[in-house]
Amino acid sequence: MIITYFGKQFFKIQQGEMTVAFNPISKESKVFNGGKFGSDIALVTTNHKDYNGLGQLSHGEREPFAVTGPGDYEVREVFIKGLMSDANLGDKKYINTIYSLGIDNINIAFLGALSDGDISKEAREAINEPDVLFIPVGGNGVMDAKTSAKLASSLEPKLIIPMDYDKESLKHFLKEMGAENAEVVDKLTLKRKDLDGKEGDVIVLQTI
Repeated sequence: MIITYFGKQFFKIQQGEMTVAFNPISKESKVFNGGKFGSDIALVTTNHKDYNGLGQLSHGEREPFAVTGPGDYEVREVFIKGLMSDANLGDKKYINTIYSLGIDNINIAFLGALSDGDISKEAREAINEPDVLFIPVGGNGVMDAKTSAKLASSLEPKLIIPMDYDKESLKHFLKEMGAENAEVVDKLTLKRKDLDGKEGDVIVLQTI
C-alpha cells in the first residue's frame, strides 16, 4: 500500500486499483488545501469541516462509498469496524468514530479527532496491537502530544503515524515517544513484511 498525507487528518491509501481516503478536508475549512482525487472508500470520523469534505473524493464517475459513523461495514472485501468516542472542537462536542480495518493483511487503527485517551473497553479491544496506528497529536481539541504518546504506547502498535500536528506538537510527541530521530517521508510504501520486528516505531509523513 502507498500512504499519502494532505494535512490535518486527510490521508489517501492506495492498494492496487483501490483507493481509500480518511477525513478529507472540506472547502469550508480554514485549512483547505485543494486536495482532490477519486476514491472508492471514504471514512469520516467527525462531522466537522476539517474532516468531512466528501466532495473532494469524487472524480468523473468515481463516487466513494462513505462510512461516516459507528458500525460494521464490508466494502470491496475491506472489513471496517467503527467505534464511538468523543471529540471536542471549538468548545463543541462531536461524535468521533474510531475505525479499525484491514488492507492487504495490514491492520489499521485510525483514531480521528479523539479528544482524550480514555477510550472505551470495546474500542480498545477492537484496535489493540494494530499494525499501523494513525493518532492525532496536536492539541486544540484533539489529544495533545503527551496524552497521545501514552495512548499510543498502551495500544502496542507496530507502526505509529502522527497526524493533525504542527511543528511544535510534533516535536513534543516525538520526544515523548523517544523517537526524535524518526524517519520523515513524503509518501510511505508499506508491505506486510516491512512490519516484521517493529514495535512502536514512529514514521512522520510530510504533507504534499
